[in-house]
Amino acid sequence: MQSSALTIGTRGSPLALYQARLVQRLICETSGRAHDEVAIKILKTSGDTIKGELKDFGGKGLFTRELELALLEGSIDLAVHSMKDVPTVGHEDLVIKAILPRADVRDAFISAKYKSISDLPQGALIGSASLRRRAQLAAIRPDLKFGLLRGNVGTRLKKLEDGVCDATMLACAGLRRLEQDDRITEAIHIDVMLPAPAQGAIGIETRRDETKLNAILAPLNDRSAELEITAERAFLRALDGNCRTPIAALGRLDGERLTLRGEILAKDGSLRVGHQVTETVVTTFDAYSVGFKMGEAVRDEVAGRITFDD
Repeated sequence: MQSSALTIGTRGSPLALYQARLVQRLICETSGRAHDEVAIKILKTSGDTIKGELKDFGGKGLFTRELELALLEGSIDLAVHSMKDVPTVGHEDLVIKAILPRADVRDAFISAKYKSISDLPQGALIGSASLRRRAQLAAIRPDLKFGLLRGNVGTRLKKLEDGVCDATMLACAGLRRLEQDDRITEAIHIDVMLPAPAQGAIGIETRRDETKLNAILAPLNDRSAELEITAERAFLRALDGNCRTPIAALGRLDGERLTLRGEILAKDGSLRVGHQVTETVVTTFDAYSVGFKMGEAVRDEVAGRITFDD
């Protein structure tokens, strides 16, 4: 960081801009900086331009790669990410320095015609780009059909209105942040659809050696969210998750007791293997160990019955 002014890098979607502006406001409140001393720079990422399945173009990292390059080059000072888009293995010179308090982790069922998943008629078409959501829905309703539905929140909702599909699924957190709670037909209970690892979490990434900046960001970090998400992402890493295999995980911290649930599914929903553990965690290393060990246990139980990252 070369001066007291800071530049936040972000994608240009309405949700990404909301998240960047939230971080901008929080930095100003906690550091005493004026609004014009914390700038926002919009960058287009690979994920913003791809039309097909993300898994066919490299999976996770497509929404973060250009932001991380800008960090390494010094054209931005920090990057704001939806944590579920961030690869579990990052650049050694970069670090996720703060995770904000977590929002609603649940998935939202959205339809103009039907009130719930169970209300959908036989063979209804679900528009979704998420392999996890498709697999979980297929496990509940094997009769459902699926079509690719990509784009930002507004684009997907417009396609739904145009009748491209009978229903779609989005994260409750994103809809609530965009003040579109009214579009949620049904918030799906986590016992029905376990969310993606780190769903509902916003992370701030910086260069590892930026000690002054990292001190500025320290008050923004929510310790409970950090430990929960560390465990979830470790579970994902143990299973080599990269958008090619349906994987879900959710950690819940109560004092120093972390309960972690996780599952992996066959893409057609025909097989679903899950574990749950409760352990004492004090440090991020503890949380990582819990998640990684559970991921290894699930991998052992799967024993070749599910194809990983094919």
